[in-house]
Amino acid sequence: MGLLFISIYLIIVKLVIEISSSLLQVTGLDPKIARYQAISMLTGTGFTTDESKLIINHPVRRKISEVLILFGAFSLAVIISSISNILSDDFNISTLLIISGILGFISLVLRVPSINERLTHRVKRKIKHNFSVSELPIRDVLYFSKNDIVINLIVNEEFEYKDKKLKEMIHPHEDIHVLLINRGEFPIRKNLYETTLQLGDRIVLYGDKDLIKQRFTHFLTERAE
Repeated sequence: MGLLFISIYLIIVKLVIEISSSLLQVTGLDPKIARYQAISMLTGTGFTTDESKLIINHPVRRKISEVLILFGAFSLAVIISSISNILSDDFNISTLLIISGILGFISLVLRVPSINERLTHRVKRKIKHNFSVSELPIRDVLYFSKNDIVINLIVNEEFEYKDKKLKEMIHPHEDIHVLLINRGEFPIRKNLYETTLQLGDRIVLYGDKDLIKQRFTHFLTERAE
């Protein structure tokens, strides 16, 4: 009976991971990152990675992480108790089967494209209504279409606009906008287009992804989240 209980409970744990991963993806997180972070939070291992900032800096993802962390702590206690033969015959296996069935159904529902898309839209709308702009990651504030991007451009020796004013690089009719220039530890926000670009400058661009990549492919770095 104890082994059956453990087996069913492990199925429940897996279903919780799948559901949490799907919910994290609804908030805009990459599927691979979502699954890894869900496992990390539930097991309490590997969560202190750079990718964890994508969870911590997002209000909805933080709430999902709270549930996962608490469930993980509870699950560890349950599994240790089971292995230690503390389980008795009066554990209700049928109840566990019902719970796992419900979780399995929820996991399947979240994978339906139409439902996933509708839920994603509702989450984004709720985020915009309930949280201030300063609480949200760049993606939720500035990404209005799939082709929007915020990305860094580095001015190196080969960059054709080095030692030229920024206004010579960006054409007025293009869907490319400069948010700021990072020069060492000092961000430049004023008179951007009159600023002369120097070696090592990091220009934060916002606009059409395809156009930005077409013009500056060899000088782009990581995308901002």
